[in-house]
Amino acid sequence: MIRHIVFFNAKDPKDIETIFQGLSTLSEIPHCDAFEVGRNMRTDRISEEGPDFVVYAEFADQEQLDAYKAHPIYAESIRIVRPLRDMRIAADFLSDS
Repeated sequence: MIRHIVFFNAKDPKDIETIFQGLSTLSEIPHCDAFEVGRNMRTDRISEEGPDFVVYAEFADQEQLDAYKAHPIYAESIRIVRPLRDMRIAADFLSDS
């Protein structure tokens, strides 16, 4: 299984809801085994200024992840979110569980 985790920050706080809605559309893509988008609770004292959002998804294999990224909804989400975000950090890793 591949776990896909992406962190986002808004450039401007007024765009928080637009970014959240743009990221939430990714849940409509059928190629995920699991998908969540959440708002950072900012409870970590070491990195209180952490990201605004976390996207978490699980994929059976690289082909499924590639299909997810090739989906038109993914492209539309990027079109909405990219101009409004300040930071994006993504990580993919293989998991045995």
